[in-house]
Amino acid sequence: MSSNTPTLEGREPSQSAPETSRTATLRARARLRALGARLWLALPLVLVVLADVTLRGDRLARLPLRYLGSYAFAMLESGLLWAILLTAAVARRGAFRFLAAAAFVILATVSVGSQVYFHKSFSTYLNLDATLFGTSLGASVFGQLRADGSNFLSSVAPPLFAAIALLGLGRRIVRPRARARRVANGLAPVVVALVFIVPCSYRRVQASTPDVIYFHAMGGLIKQLTGVRTTAQIRPGLRTPSKLPSVSPAPTPMRRNVVLIITESVRSDVHCSAHVESCPGAEATNRAAPSRLPLLQMRSNASTTAIELAVLWSGLSPTSSRADLHSYPLLFDYAHAAGIENAYWTSHHMLFANSRLYVQDLPTKYQCGATDLDPLADIDVGGPDDKLAARAMREIPTMKEPFLGVVHFGNTHVPYRVDPSDAPFQPSLESKAPSDNEAYRNYYRNAVHLQDKAIGSVVDAIRKSPFGPRTVIVFTSDHGEGFREHAQLGHTGSIYDEEIHVPFWIDAPPGTLTDAERAAVEAARDAYHFHTDVTPTVLDLLGMLDAPAFATYRRAMPGESLLRPAKPEKPAFITNCGELWGCAFKNWGLMQGSRKLLAREWDDRWRCHDVARDPGEQHELEIDGCADLVPLAEQAYGGIPSAR
Repeated sequence: MSSNTPTLEGREPSQSAPETSRTATLRARARLRALGARLWLALPLVLVVLADVTLRGDRLARLPLRYLGSYAFAMLESGLLWAILLTAAVARRGAFRFLAAAAFVILATVSVGSQVYFHKSFSTYLNLDATLFGTSLGASVFGQLRADGSNFLSSVAPPLFAAIALLGLGRRIVRPRARARRVANGLAPVVVALVFIVPCSYRRVQASTPDVIYFHAMGGLIKQLTGVRTTAQIRPGLRTPSKLPSVSPAPTPMRRNVVLIITESVRSDVHCSAHVESCPGAEATNRAAPSRLPLLQMRSNASTTAIELAVLWSGLSPTSSRADLHSYPLLFDYAHAAGIENAYWTSHHMLFANSRLYVQDLPTKYQCGATDLDPLADIDVGGPDDKLAARAMREIPTMKEPFLGVVHFGNTHVPYRVDPSDAPFQPSLESKAPSDNEAYRNYYRNAVHLQDKAIGSVVDAIRKSPFGPRTVIVFTSDHGEGFREHAQLGHTGSIYDEEIHVPFWIDAPPGTLTDAERAAVEAARDAYHFHTDVTPTVLDLLGMLDAPAFATYRRAMPGESLLRPAKPEKPAFITNCGELWGCAFKNWGLMQGSRKLLAREWDDRWRCHDVARDPGEQHELEIDGCADLVPLAEQAYGGIPSAR
């Protein structure tokens, strides 16, 4: 063989160097690609956590150590879900990749977007309690989207675009091996099902990622709606009051009729309890009752309608047991026992959480609800208040005197009923976006303005009627409404004053009150009172407060008649949920005079405020300022909400 002929061994040295270099480069690229794939698979979790930090970073920074493990587990759950779905979604073959891609985009969009939207409105995440709270309100979801669709879209758009971008990027940089693809395809349905079942920290501090809290909530809702599991969801049930003996009312200056007017979600600062020259928010009632007697420091005992109606009608504390709240007499029962005709007219929808059960057996001569006024009434707003006013004034004149009538208006419940052609408060928007807060508040004020025309028409008609000189009108709202004063929107979100400081007045024609009674009401003008005082006051007006047959029930009422000399201030319990009505986020406390003790579900201690010195409740006092109230709250509630 010629020496110029290269041998096999001679060729190897000349080719091994480039071959080794090429292999190393390919291996390096493979490692980089694998690292990129891992980082890409972790990116959804990173984005979820970043969104969480953006929304509530201050709270996360204060998480007690014992909750860090819960949050870490939620991160693991979230990371596995998105990584497995993405791995299955970027496969190059198989029909399942399309299902996985759709599941990834839809689940990422609704879980993160919905939580962003909910947090903007309520400063907390949608959880299981909140979803179960709304199981009877399917129509409310669509009503909410109609009213605030643009803000909802602005919340879900970022996670939607992020999910689509992650998919597109993944299909460019990731090529799952056959084994990884098969494992992902097999695990994806299991993991998706598990995230709806696995428990997490969703109350109190919510030590979980927002997507995990959302899936847990939806899983519970699905179980509730499909009947797989019943829940302890608390709603009013069928009342079973004891039969009252017949009584004869005590003598009064005259056989007084009483009309109790209750409105919905009207704050004290959008109504004029005292007569003034100009009352932009309540012009009609301001004109119709110029001689009314105001109580400027009236508070509701709950920021929830169902609880507050029970307080207004029974006189019981909102912390009373469910058994008592369903068995103790209401104003209607007392009136019936005294042979007084009574009626309950409301524009509220009786399908709202099965409210019908609580009132269906009232011994009333007349009763109506939203669908009696309009068969297509919205479940949240209810029937038209103007039709309610017309119906009440058509039927009241047919009642035998003395009578008790309760007229319950509801169109100021979110999403609010507004007449665009009669909306003096501008700019006015339905948007709940934080940037539109003042315009949204104007929208609410326009609803109050429209409703006030209906209420004013009732007051005016009574005053012009033959029975008007013998009729005392009592007016209040069930609770107030928040507009992010303490990061909450609407009601049931807190027991700060924006949700419990309500208007209150008594309009009593000359001769309907004794001099002493009128003097007592006038003396109460600036004193702190609560809705627990309403039932004793109405019973007093009807001459039944001191009836011996009712003594047992009277002793259970913590309030006092406003027609009698003031007694020393007693602590009054305030809450947003109890044994009659559950809530998504617990807020408990009590007030004595201007001092208020409260705690929200995410608080780690009781907080003390003085609403006389700090009406906006922006500056917390040292707990020593409420030290005597703490034991009472601890005994009544068993501790702060987060401890239960």
